[in-house]
Amino acid sequence: MPVAETQYTEENIRSLDWKEHIRMRPGMYIGKLGDGSSADDGIYILLKEVIDNSIDEFVMGAGKTIEISIKDNAVTVRDYGRGIPLGKVVDVVSKMNTGGKYDTRAFKKSVGLNGVGTKAVNALSSYFKVESTRDGKSKTAEFETGELVNEELLEETSRRKGTKVTFVPDETIFKKFKYRSEYIERMLRNYVYLNPGLTILFNGEKFHSENGLKDLLEDNTNAEDMLYPVIHLRGDDIEVAMTHSKTQYSEEYHSFVNGQNTTQGGTHQAAFREAVVKTIRDFYGKNYDASDIRKSIIAAISIKVMEPVFESQTKTKLGSTEMGDGLPTVRTYINDFVGRNLDNYLHKNPETAEALQRKIMQAEKERKELSGIRKLARERAKKASLHNKKLRDCRIHLGDMKNDRRLETTLFITEGDSASGSITKSRDVNTQAVFSLRGKPLNSYGMSKKVVYENEEFNLLQAALNIEESMENLRYNNIVIATDADVDGMHIRLLLITFFLQFFPELIKENHLYILQTPLFRVRNKKETIYCYSEEEKRQAMEKLSGKPEITRFKGLGEISPDEFKHFIGDDIRLEPVMLDKNMSIDNLLKFYMGKNTPDRQEFIIENLKIELDLIEENQL
Repeated sequence: MPVAETQYTEENIRSLDWKEHIRMRPGMYIGKLGDGSSADDGIYILLKEVIDNSIDEFVMGAGKTIEISIKDNAVTVRDYGRGIPLGKVVDVVSKMNTGGKYDTRAFKKSVGLNGVGTKAVNALSSYFKVESTRDGKSKTAEFETGELVNEELLEETSRRKGTKVTFVPDETIFKKFKYRSEYIERMLRNYVYLNPGLTILFNGEKFHSENGLKDLLEDNTNAEDMLYPVIHLRGDDIEVAMTHSKTQYSEEYHSFVNGQNTTQGGTHQAAFREAVVKTIRDFYGKNYDASDIRKSIIAAISIKVMEPVFESQTKTKLGSTEMGDGLPTVRTYINDFVGRNLDNYLHKNPETAEALQRKIMQAEKERKELSGIRKLARERAKKASLHNKKLRDCRIHLGDMKNDRRLETTLFITEGDSASGSITKSRDVNTQAVFSLRGKPLNSYGMSKKVVYENEEFNLLQAALNIEESMENLRYNNIVIATDADVDGMHIRLLLITFFLQFFPELIKENHLYILQTPLFRVRNKKETIYCYSEEEKRQAMEKLSGKPEITRFKGLGEISPDEFKHFIGDDIRLEPVMLDKNMSIDNLLKFYMGKNTPDRQEFIIENLKIELDLIEENQL
């Protein structure tokens, strides 16, 4: 029987207003939503969009201080710039295509580029207030979920000029979110590194930098881990800082365009990598392998371009090939700058030049020693991937720049078949992959890179993540260790973190590594089930359900059914980021961490790796 034809008339076409569109499709504007456990979660993008406007004022020479406070999830950002023109205060935060940045004379190389930023913050906040003061007058506008609820003009005020924005992210969109000060502090440090002379106050703590990217490398890398003092080069539209690490194997880059942290790199980062290789080959007059030159490099590059083109809405990868402003291409500009300035530096600093050459020759020696085993390991990994039971992959990957959900991509590393089975059956096959370990992984402390190729599990894990050559090819944004909350599970966590610290520390530095929190108890009666992650949550659940609720203690992930597991890896997933203590060198971390005679191990873990250990009962530690 034929299906009746559906009428397609003007009534079928619905035009969304600006805030409805943002609220319905937030991912188009701010990437993923998240709960604040990841540095690229939406709540940090909201904060960043507001700060970007204040940074633009500083760049224009208006206001040297930005004050930020976060209390009970209410965010306030205050600058002492020129203030939004009073007649446009409401329009600037609530009308699309309104904003000063469409006038390229005023904001030639600004951070906030599309005029959508504060409008997205307004639309995605349950409460939003903007207050602008200039010329002795002040205008205030208040909104709720993007709707204007109040506006007020003060004809006379003694307030200092500038703009103050207060917002509360909407809990119906950002569920159970929490701002983590570690991520905010890192973002603010990047702002001050890129804007020497700027002062940012966050909840009373001061952030300031005089030496730009040099400070960035020195603050993020322990001095003991550096092969030579940071090389710092500055030009009109470019700044570069670089050193090599004594301890880490892979390359580490911090790249920026117009003050935007391009975590996915792009044309400028590729040009810089190429320029370093060319300059060093020319300086020593030897055709060294590019991988030997760049092995263990730690570098930062910042450029300013006219009207940059990014490969995603959240501006994490530069696509532009042109500098604009009558300058040559990005590639030529960076090649010329690095070629001239790095060559000069190496001529003037022979000690650094000698240390660098020794490092390159050592890398060449290690590469040749590894070449045979690496080839065998790749062939093994290739064979294994054809029928690899260890990896159950997902459809979307971090490199899919056009996909809105790429930031949600997650690899769960599990122990044993039962836990792997539960996660595999309940996962989202689009964004969640599972890698299954067989028993406890090898303790890789003190071992060379050779072990990564010789050990089948490490080799397959490296292949699954696709990080052998470079972090740029990382396939998942979140790497989540999912082990039981017991002594064995804790030991597996330590062994995996040791592996990442030893061979791929930038995965931890760049906030890609997490511990999955899973419930310890299920408390239920006939009407309701509550999952509890601590003794305190269990007590609260028992009070709530009163009477005699049934209490189940989960001893391992394998005991949790797939139907239940989907609650713990879905919208309500609880992740605890693994973070490094920047005051301790990686070498010392590993020594404390997995070396022999470690009575201080428990204290060390708590002090130096901020992993949530509350899940493990006192007597199990």
